[in-house]
Amino acid sequence: MQDLKRTGLYDLHVDLGAKMVPFAGYEMPVQYPLGVLKEHLHTRNAAGLFDVSHMGQVILRGATPALSLERIVPQSIAGLAEGRQRYAFFTNDAGGILDDLMVANRGDHLFLVVNAACKDADIAHMRAHLTDCEIEVIEDRALLALQGPAAEAALSSLVPSAGAMKFMDIAVTDSDFGELWISRSGYTGEDGYEISVPNAHAQAFARALLAIDTVEPIGLGARDSLRLEAGLCLYGNDIDTTTTPVEAALEWALQQPRKSGGDREGGFPGAERILAEFENGASRRRVGLLPEGRAPMRAGTELYASEEAESPIGQVTSGAFGPSIERPMSMGYVAIDHAATGTKIFGDVRGKRQPVTVADMPFRPATYKR
Repeated sequence: MQDLKRTGLYDLHVDLGAKMVPFAGYEMPVQYPLGVLKEHLHTRNAAGLFDVSHMGQVILRGATPALSLERIVPQSIAGLAEGRQRYAFFTNDAGGILDDLMVANRGDHLFLVVNAACKDADIAHMRAHLTDCEIEVIEDRALLALQGPAAEAALSSLVPSAGAMKFMDIAVTDSDFGELWISRSGYTGEDGYEISVPNAHAQAFARALLAIDTVEPIGLGARDSLRLEAGLCLYGNDIDTTTTPVEAALEWALQQPRKSGGDREGGFPGAERILAEFENGASRRRVGLLPEGRAPMRAGTELYASEEAESPIGQVTSGAFGPSIERPMSMGYVAIDHAATGTKIFGDVRGKRQPVTVADMPFRPATYKR
């Protein structure tokens, strides 16, 4: 693991018996002694604590930072209320997705959280295109995610004001662990929070949460199966520079002011293609997939319209066994003619065509606190 970075919680992971693996340039915990299956179910039934400090935290300041950011994302940032956050993505000139991110309106500035594997490129992209803004990369804070039905009670025992927050609210609050930057959302489909905490207090804060009976540490293995059950994309697998928002079934993430006829229509990279696909559709579509039997169809599995078809109609981009739904699940892209829910297609698994059915996502309903 030479040349890999470590988060400020590395020593804690080792103390907890984590199995560490390379991920996005960091040594990260893939699982703890509890094991991936039990970690997954514990998050669904109680509360799981995730170290996501490898992700990029960025503050954007300027005369009108929201309008500036709209030059490189297709979302309505100017329409985002103070104290709220929104899912967004950077697009390229071909309409592909450079990265997905969260954007929070903190009054006189924006706070962005970007993916670990893309953060250096994202920061360079912002510096190149947002020359009217000050871009501050936050290096002295850890980032934790607390997810699951017991997350509110657990965090509220340390930060009483957290319980009043709703889904996609953000807050800045003082605590015994320094100033906390809190959002209420999550990558598991469960109610929960992300908490940015000063590095100097990160271990103490994590240990205080883990001292609560309902909270267990959770690794990347369960994080992946949780987000897949929730139908959420992993950048680099399910979305990338070759996938457009419409192909990726992310139309919900664009607000009306940026669409055709909106007050601030277009003006972002790839707008011509993306807005045309809103009007006319795309030639392929990201869909949920439910394989028959117990074996998952993993990323890279080619998909076919029939057992005899010679040419594939798509490919699986993520696949795993879903502990909560007790069956295998996948997502991937298929030609639009085969994208309707209930369509039966076939995946090529080790040279054999296995039946799989196009399904709605999420595979398990979300439990966000609206």
